[in-house]
Amino acid sequence: MQAAIDFGITNIDVIHRQGAALAHMRFANNGEPVADQLAAVAAALETPSNPLTLAAVTGGQYRRLPDQAGALRLVKIPEVASIGRGGLHLSGLNKALVVSAGSGVAMVAARGRQAAHVTGSAVGGGTLQGLGRLLLGTADAQEIDSLALRGDPNHADLTLVEAVGSAVGRLPLSANAVNFGRLSREAVALPPEDLAAALVRLVGQVIAVIAINAARAEGLERIVVTGHLVDLASVRNVLDEVAGYYGASFCIPPQPGLGTVIGALLCLEEGFA
Repeated sequence: MQAAIDFGITNIDVIHRQGAALAHMRFANNGEPVADQLAAVAAALETPSNPLTLAAVTGGQYRRLPDQAGALRLVKIPEVASIGRGGLHLSGLNKALVVSAGSGVAMVAARGRQAAHVTGSAVGGGTLQGLGRLLLGTADAQEIDSLALRGDPNHADLTLVEAVGSAVGRLPLSANAVNFGRLSREAVALPPEDLAAALVRLVGQVIAVIAINAARAEGLERIVVTGHLVDLASVRNVLDEVAGYYGASFCIPPQPGLGTVIGALLCLEEGFA
């Protein structure tokens, strides 16, 4: 058996081929040493009749792994290469800015087999979960997403009409001018739905604006977003809203959370090493 493993900060994604299809397994990153997590993943994946003999590894602490772990040979694929290759494969494009939105966010200029890190953001899924714990009493991303879809972020944010009295550029009067700015003016008791909506907007806007500017700086017309953060409908809504303001668009392919691990598998099969 050959597989690819993406050691994310929050999730560990594993894929391998079953005939023409890709089989996927997902594990929580429990903070244990990466070699121990590799052993646990291999034990869950392989069978006595089908041992795991070759794996591409990427993400997180993959550099700490040896080149050989017992009978298992490891091929280390740089995360930037995995992100770029996977994003282009899932989107069907031959060049794009690929945004890997996970616990943190990396942005990669991908042109065919070439990939280069452009920029990123420390504001990502980890921020959503960490501030969710503080503001909402939960770090569960699905719960935060569900709350946000039912909330109104403008109950926490200040809008442009309130801040400057007019629209600015492409931004309408209803666009927010200051994230959580209303709460800086007065102690407003807001329901968790509104706080969650404002939190998702904050995280999504930071990612969207950086990505749009990075793509334009690189001369890339298309932006592909992968990573488990865009599994959340509320985050996708914010990305679409910001894209509309700036005349941009985001391509979010099916199964975006598998972008990096699929890229690693393709790099392995294409002889990256």
